Formats: sequence, structure tokens, C-alpha cells
Amino acid sequence: MKAFIIEKYGKADVVHLAEMPEPTLQADDVLVEIHAASINPLDLKIRDGAFKLLLPYRLPLIMGNDFAGVVVRVGPRVKRFKPGDEVYARPHQDRIGTFAERIAIKEDDLALKPKALSMEEAASIPLVGLTAWQALVEKGKLKKGQKVLIHAGSGGVGTFAIQLAKHLGATVATTASASNTDMLKRLGADIVVDYKKDDFAAVLKDFDVVLDTQGGETLKKSLQVLKPGGKVIGIAGPPDPDFADASGAPWFLKFVFSILSYGVRRAAKRRDASYSFLFMRASGDQLSQITSLIDAGIIKPTIDRVVPFAATKDALDYAESGRAKGKVVIKMR
Repeated sequence: MKAFIIEKYGKADVVHLAEMPEPTLQADDVLVEIHAASINPLDLKIRDGAFKLLLPYRLPLIMGNDFAGVVVRVGPRVKRFKPGDEVYARPHQDRIGTFAERIAIKEDDLALKPKALSMEEAASIPLVGLTAWQALVEKGKLKKGQKVLIHAGSGGVGTFAIQLAKHLGATVATTASASNTDMLKRLGADIVVDYKKDDFAAVLKDFDVVLDTQGGETLKKSLQVLKPGGKVIGIAGPPDPDFADASGAPWFLKFVFSILSYGVRRAAKRRDASYSFLFMRASGDQLSQITSLIDAGIIKPTIDRVVPFAATKDALDYAESGRAKGKVVIKMR
């Protein structure tokens, strides 16, 4: 089958089209013909080798972390899906590879596609939807009447998280360029801070939750907007010891993560707040709950552009430029 792969890590010209073996089906696997996939910052980090200690993939590696498609065949233990079902998913982190014609995926990681969405629209959802859900619902425990700051509101995670937070009843602030203000207010943002002109830490205060997608100085400054007991949930790092424990990382990585996150954890504690790192995990059950919100019209996909499969490399370059408003989607067929 045709797939976009890497055979080495790096930024320049490492992603290319190749012929790869057909996926092998395990007893609890579902074989899916992929109709569309979407691009996420995670794809760029994997390509660059940023996660090679945490995720030691065997090369060559098929790229891609979420998709929508049609079930072709199921393993003998599969109970919930059958050939012909329209589905979508974020595969388990050890079994990525959605920039391809087909994929074998665990039944538990899969969900029926929202009826209201096209394949391209559905493919834009899984990774960002699960990230927002696990950050705001699971870790943040965001409640009605609370205040949440979502950084980079015009990105894939941001556009989804704003809608989810508004559905949960929160007051939503976000950072973005001024040109995106109208779009973000339509999605549900109450406050849009122009990061090019204003210092969000000087404008905002007494927030319950911050979803940080940037890391670095933005993460450090995010602590300043929290009320006592507030939480910063970071998806750009640094990883923390709790994440190391949950992921079963070896002892030396636990030590490294502890050192890397020590400064921000200590700064958070001084403010009677907390910092935690989120590396989103696959979950068909959570994706099914997200499907219900989409089919009810509560959350809508935000897509910047759809490109043909042959243009996957160009799509990755465009996504890396940071100009996309919402998701960049690859159409397979």
C-alpha cells in the first residue's frame, strides 16, 4: 500500500511516499480503509525526533496520528464493529500510521464517525478532541462558572477546546492574533487577548484552569493568571514525574522528567497551584462521547484546508508555518 514515511529523523526532506506492507490484523484489531487523515503538531515533533526517547519507533515509520475511514475487515474477537462501518480514531501511540491507504487498529481505540460530518471533517477531530477532553474534563475537571484560559485559540486543539469549555459552562479566554478574534468569538471565546500587542498575564487574573499549548515562557507566565488551587495543564512540556509513572517510563526517564519539570512545578506550588503534563492517549469510549456532542451540534470542526494525499509533504510544511486556522486535512480518496 502507499504511505508517507520517514526512514530517519530530521526537518528537511525526510518524509516521502513509499510502498509499505499491508497491515497485519490481530484478534482484537479492525482493518480500516482510510479516507482522510489530519495533520497535528505531534506529527512534526515525531518527524523531527523530539520524542525518540519517549516513543522509540522502529524505522521506517508511517506518519500520521488520526483518521476517518471505512471498516474493511475485523479480527475474530471484535464485537462492536463490522465491515462497512464508517469510523474515526486516534490510534494508540505505539501503532500510529494514518498517512496511508489502510491501518489496523485496536477495537478499543475506535469509534463510529459522527453522522453529521464528512470523512474530511471527521478526520480533523480525534487527536485534538481527545486532547481537549482529557485536559479540560479529566485533568482540569472544569465546571460551570469557572474560568479557563486556552492558549493559541486558532489552532487545532484551541478551536476544539474553546467549544468544549463553553459547553461545560466556563468563561473562556484565549490568546490569538487580532485577525482571528471574530472566528474565536463565534466558537465561544468570551475574551480574546491579542498576543502580538497585549501581555495576557497583565490582562487576565483569577483563572481556575489554563490549557497551555506553547510551553516555555508562555507556560511560566500562565502561572500568574491562576487563582489559588488553579491548574496549568501543558501539552507542550516539560513532562512531569506523574506522566513518567503513568507511561511506564524507565527510571532514567523519570529522573530526567523530574529535573525538566522541577522549575515549573516549584513555581506552581509557590502560588498554591499545580502543573501537570498531558500526552493524549487513544480512547474509543471518550471519542464516542465527543461524537455525541458533534451530532448534537454542540461542537463543530474547524478546517483550514483539505489537500490531496499526494500533497502530504506540502501540507506538513504549511502546518509547520503556523498560519493554519484550525486543521489541515489530507484526503485519501
